Amino acid sequence: MAENTQVDPKHVDPKHVDAKLDVKKLSFERAIEELESIVTRLEAGKVPLEESVAIYERGEALKRRCEELLRQAEARVDKITTDSNGQAVGTEPLDVQ
Repeated sequence: MAENTQVDPKHVDPKHVDAKLDVKKLSFERAIEELESIVTRLEAGKVPLEESVAIYERGEALKRRCEELLRQAEARVDKITTDSNGQAVGTEPLDVQ
């Protein structure tokens, strides 16, 4: 969908989604919380079409933000390496495949 991370606040109920917040500035926890709220509203099927499209687009941006933050966290995690006696000898990048 669209890459735009801003949603027109006139089309989104601020009680459910804070469209004024820039997605790129959200913490993982705040982004996932807002994304869950959007999913719940869309699944309920009681959102007008135009608003559904607007919050869906914001949801896509939130999803990308969460994925980006998870990739950054994974890049910071190291795996502890050990010798044959089980003693820690260093670290190496964690292979998360």
